[in-house]
Amino acid sequence: MKAKEQHTALNITLKKAAAPSAGRASEVKKIELKQHIFLGDPDSPFLAPRGVFVHDSKLLVSDTGQNRIFIWNQLPKSTSQKPDVVIGQGDHTSTSRNEGGNASAQSLQYPAAVWTDGNCLIVADSWNHRILIWKDFPKEDHQAADVVLGQDNFSENLPNKKGVNTNPTASSMYWPYGLTVFEGKLFVADTGNRRVLVFNKIPKESGKSADYVIGQENFENRGYDSQNAIWPYAVAIGPNGELAITDTQYYRILLWDHWKQAFNEPAKYLIGQPDFESSGQNQFGLYPSSSTLSWCYFAGFYKKGFFVGDTGNSRILWFENIPNKHAPFADGLIGKPDFNTGSEFADTIFGTQKSLYWPFSFSLNVMESQMVIADTGNHRIVIVDLLIK
Repeated sequence: MKAKEQHTALNITLKKAAAPSAGRASEVKKIELKQHIFLGDPDSPFLAPRGVFVHDSKLLVSDTGQNRIFIWNQLPKSTSQKPDVVIGQGDHTSTSRNEGGNASAQSLQYPAAVWTDGNCLIVADSWNHRILIWKDFPKEDHQAADVVLGQDNFSENLPNKKGVNTNPTASSMYWPYGLTVFEGKLFVADTGNRRVLVFNKIPKESGKSADYVIGQENFENRGYDSQNAIWPYAVAIGPNGELAITDTQYYRILLWDHWKQAFNEPAKYLIGQPDFESSGQNQFGLYPSSSTLSWCYFAGFYKKGFFVGDTGNSRILWFENIPNKHAPFADGLIGKPDFNTGSEFADTIFGTQKSLYWPFSFSLNVMESQMVIADTGNHRIVIVDLLIK
């Protein structure tokens, strides 16, 4: 299939990267795509959803701009559908931060990452500087959380417990945006403290301290060092324990062969930059390429490969194998017709609906060969069926 014959619905394609000296990408590569647009509750649609997670048939969406979590017990098949459960607000249409009052076990302020194993629910309640945990998966609207991390109780919400200029501790947080769970361990991207916290198991009591820290010498430091993530927004763990930290401010992904190495060693590989000192948006280029990033916010392991949410370029990059060198060239992309097209191009003059626009995160369902994308700038979820041969 020639490049000009490629499918362009939503400009979702997966293309083989051009060689460094080539002027254009080559043929469409090893994928079939079917996509479904989902706008949420017909009476109260999404506003800048940043977090999304799929487990079995459940769909969870952090409707970040409206301070609530939507839950569908079955993955929606229509364009709009009322949710089964709403967390963070007293009804399905309210949107105020902390419900217009103080923080509580039932309120949210700018939630980001969300995770479940079908039994418990974990939410990064980012602007309340805390992680909320429901020990049992919520079945009712406005259900209160059972556990809070990052604060001593549910009513407090200052960064690092005591305010902006306070040093962190093993039990405090400052803008925690990302989280994941691997082999029972909870990993939290404590973004404002420039670190990732590791809990040996999902806490069942509030105020628990983390067991380990990645990115700082100890729990009391929040130093600025290019060898570590400057703005760790998200964390992902691969099937064999590989670790990826999305470092938004330096436009890069930090990769380790195993998460335990990150306690004592700098990242083994960088995606988006040629070395640890470089921090250029698209490597200081006017346009993106197959090896550059702009305001990246998410990454995920998929089978033998790796996806990167290149948010500022409004695309998702695909690496057929987990990269093993700095600044690798991507093998494919979703969201743009080629590797040199950025967020603003001819097709966005009259609107961005035919393209991804500032996608902040995605969830990968390996068993169903499916990606669910938080297409944040378009205020929608894009559900994509993937077949990578």
